[in-house]
Amino acid sequence: MDLQEGDKVQLIIETETTLGYTVLIDDEFDGLLYRNEIFQELEENMEVIGYIKTIREDGKIDVSLRPQGFRNVINSDVDKILTKLNDSREGFILLTDKSSPESIKFHLKMSKKSFKKAVGNLYKQKQIIIKSDRIELIKA
Repeated sequence: MDLQEGDKVQLIIETETTLGYTVLIDDEFDGLLYRNEIFQELEENMEVIGYIKTIREDGKIDVSLRPQGFRNVINSDVDKILTKLNDSREGFILLTDKSSPESIKFHLKMSKKSFKKAVGNLYKQKQIIIKSDRIELIKA
């Protein structure tokens, strides 16, 4: 097996299970995509890009739909939030760290934890203002 953790791979969604979905990795290996890693609609036989998360001692492979490693994930989430803010005519989104996980998942297709990390990153970079009911883009 020439796969390594972090590798970008082609996934074919196979069967939904109680844990998530079984997947076929690069038309060769079986893997598992956990339910808590999914922030988009998936269907059987759907092809998606994924990433090797873990290769376990028993040879089983866990995959994710998000790039692995803090930097990759944070950059992806920051870009997603910035895009949403830039696409907004008003320059803000009605989400905060008090928003429900479901609302964040619905609007941004990410977990609340990922959202909070990305917002913190944007705040430190002085790109956003956090208000009680929304996040605003700082105009350059």
